[in-house]
Amino acid sequence: MRALSGLLRNWAKIGLLLLMFGMAACNTLKKVDDGEFLLTKNSIYADSSKVNNSDIKSLISQKPNSTLLGYPLRLNLYNLAKENPDSSFQNWLYRKEKREKRLNNLLSQKQVNRLRESFLVKGASDFLKRIGEAPVVIDTTQTQKSVDRLKAFYNSKGYFNNTGTYNVVKGKRKKRAEIEYQITLNKPFYIDTLQKNISSPELDSIYMKAFDKSLVKSGDQFDLGNFTIERERLTTLFRNSGVYNFQESSINYDILRDTTKVADDQKMDVQLNIQKPRSSNDSLPDNTYKIHRFKKVNIYADYLIGGSTDSLQSIEHENYTIYYNNKLKYKPKALTDAIFFEKDSIYRDLDRIRTYRQITNLNTFKYPNIEFIPETGEAMLTSNIYLAPRPKFSLNLDFDVTHSNIQRVGTAFSASVITRNVFGGAETLNISARGSVGLLNDRNSSLASGTFTSEIGGDVNITFPRIWFPFNTEKIIPYYMLPQSRFLVGTNFQKNIGLDKQSFNTVLSYNWNPSNSLRNTIELLNVEFVRNVNIDNFFNVYQNTYDRLDGIADKFEGDANFASFYDETDEPDLDSDDELDLLVPSGTNAFIDAVLEPGFAIDEEDLSSVRSIRERQQRLTENNLIFASNYTLSKNSKVDINDNDFYQFRMKLESAGNLLSVLDGVIPYNKNDNDQLLVFGVPFSQYFKTELDFIRHWEVGNSKVLAFRSFFGLAIPYGNSESIPFVRSYFAGGSNDNRAWNAYELGPGKTSNINDFNEANLKLAMNLEYRFPIAGDVKGALFADAGNIWNVFDNEDNPEAIFSGFSSLSDIALGTGFGLRYDFTYFVFRLDIGFKTYNPAEEASKRWFRQYNFKNAGFNIGINYPF
Repeated sequence: MRALSGLLRNWAKIGLLLLMFGMAACNTLKKVDDGEFLLTKNSIYADSSKVNNSDIKSLISQKPNSTLLGYPLRLNLYNLAKENPDSSFQNWLYRKEKREKRLNNLLSQKQVNRLRESFLVKGASDFLKRIGEAPVVIDTTQTQKSVDRLKAFYNSKGYFNNTGTYNVVKGKRKKRAEIEYQITLNKPFYIDTLQKNISSPELDSIYMKAFDKSLVKSGDQFDLGNFTIERERLTTLFRNSGVYNFQESSINYDILRDTTKVADDQKMDVQLNIQKPRSSNDSLPDNTYKIHRFKKVNIYADYLIGGSTDSLQSIEHENYTIYYNNKLKYKPKALTDAIFFEKDSIYRDLDRIRTYRQITNLNTFKYPNIEFIPETGEAMLTSNIYLAPRPKFSLNLDFDVTHSNIQRVGTAFSASVITRNVFGGAETLNISARGSVGLLNDRNSSLASGTFTSEIGGDVNITFPRIWFPFNTEKIIPYYMLPQSRFLVGTNFQKNIGLDKQSFNTVLSYNWNPSNSLRNTIELLNVEFVRNVNIDNFFNVYQNTYDRLDGIADKFEGDANFASFYDETDEPDLDSDDELDLLVPSGTNAFIDAVLEPGFAIDEEDLSSVRSIRERQQRLTENNLIFASNYTLSKNSKVDINDNDFYQFRMKLESAGNLLSVLDGVIPYNKNDNDQLLVFGVPFSQYFKTELDFIRHWEVGNSKVLAFRSFFGLAIPYGNSESIPFVRSYFAGGSNDNRAWNAYELGPGKTSNINDFNEANLKLAMNLEYRFPIAGDVKGALFADAGNIWNVFDNEDNPEAIFSGFSSLSDIALGTGFGLRYDFTYFVFRLDIGFKTYNPAEEASKRWFRQYNFKNAGFNIGINYPF
């Protein structure tokens, strides 16, 4: 990773240097002819007031060339392309006598012709034009079109008598100009009275019941957008009130002007018209919209696309008819619970949508097909629901090649077998296995017991499409909320990775979605047991901790009582200041034991450091048992993948160890020397944890986004614990956090990377990022990351790591930088470079811009956006 970071630093410097030379060499007006003007700015004024609304600005046909930090990068890339690369090559070829002949002798005439068509000659220009941007030269025809669009827009807002003009303002620099659009609005028109002409009495009754929710009201200024939304509202209202075949095209409005009113009266009457449905039977007297009910609901559980349904058997279940082939493979209730309409119920479009979603949620059938057949002469429907089953079993295989700061190279593989409809209730069973093998790098190979790492694990995961609980929860969490229950059992084993952890975990969780934007998750049971097998490898893994201890031990190197603590094969050079190293683990453990003996002669600062090292060693090498429950609320206002103006909020509450603690009076627990309760010989963790995460995106222009994220997390140990388990603690730094620091390098507080993996139980983080297009699929970003971690309410005694109030907010680190991203449509590859702008680990007078350079920058490679 260090070699990669160094290479990235060199390429970053070279890239910036080439960009600077390219910027200096480009001529922005190279392809702007005499008498033409490069468009530099558009301004819109409505009655002398400047308009900044992005929707209105988007109506303008011609927009200035895009810029990168004020520089027209794409325009200058386009200008670098040759207009006629073929003729340029021809001119070069015939510029010197006998050049063509020599080139033909060297390459052959056929190869010279291929060179003419090659990327270097023609392809390079085509590429520059494709990623670049042609100069936007003012075209008055397009300008007038923009004026007409602006007038039409304000006309739709009730300004029927508006007028528009434009003015081309020449710039101070040659061949440059901006356009000012001036719209004179005049008086707007208002709705005076609202009348209705509804052909169906049943529609009229439905309309009047919901009249107070109308968006078109008397006294409001005319706004065509409100009429459009009102049409959509009425269509949804009617289709959710039994009118299954209602068409939005049946709704229209008439604008009525009273000729007896004075000429300057700005009020108008509006009439709502709801006509009969369009069909070939308009002449029939009963061809009006009616409220429909269901006469029969048929479910085809074994439907084959294109197959016949005549030979299927059937059963009746709770007003549903279920058809199947030979034997019904599903519990009838599992099928009918996914259907939200039944016999004699009124048709509702909402029920149809919910049925589609819940059947998909079963993960047992392909996308369903639902048809509604009206009965002749009566307002009744027959619904046929065709369910094509997915394969009973499916197999997924994955293979990856990996690289890390531990492994030179590694391979990872996984396999999973999915079994659907396990117990007949549309349950899904997923059995997966995974493994990896890697070659250790030189340093880690010398510290480990071999040259290879290995990891193997597996999970058994079963999902129920309902809340699996002793009592019925349907009234609290109805099926349209897509409830799911999940039970998972998994295990994992490591070899030559860290302390060779072995873990076992069990999760019982529930989730449901009250709406498209809201999600609830409850993990009623989340049990994790972690066993550290190779605890003697602690000081090999945590080198910073070892170096601190070895530095203290160097002061006692001459003491004969400690001779056995050192590695005598590593003899120091007599002409240097080299010191002997403590043996791992015998020397390190023996030295700590000796120092902590009462009466040992050592200064208080070193004694405190050794105590801290022993506490950290015990904390990170002890086995962990976490018996937790948690609740997570998530809200996401994002409509679709193209929505760039949204927010996300996540709140998580977690409690661990309380149930085991309550059982203390019932179960006779054993205790260790620290008076901690033991379960299977392991002290269980007890803490309370809360997290708040908020993300907000603003679309500030064409494909330009301002993204903000804030995070607060706090975990408080109590009762049976004095600290938070490492797997539940917080760290700072990395590609998705503060990008000026590597992961685990920042904090806690104002400490300076004391440990190899710095973590704590309190975290604050804020990120601000401006994202913008550069050229084609290449995007750019400017960012600022602020935050840190601290210890609080635990057994940490280093004051520099402890959060002590508002004064500790001065420990918040600030990293700023820039990034490049390439959009592959399905994912985004990104490179972010962060610079240490404010480093709380430095002296107070040296915290700002002390290490603001490429040498100390953080280089981060990631997939997709950080938030």
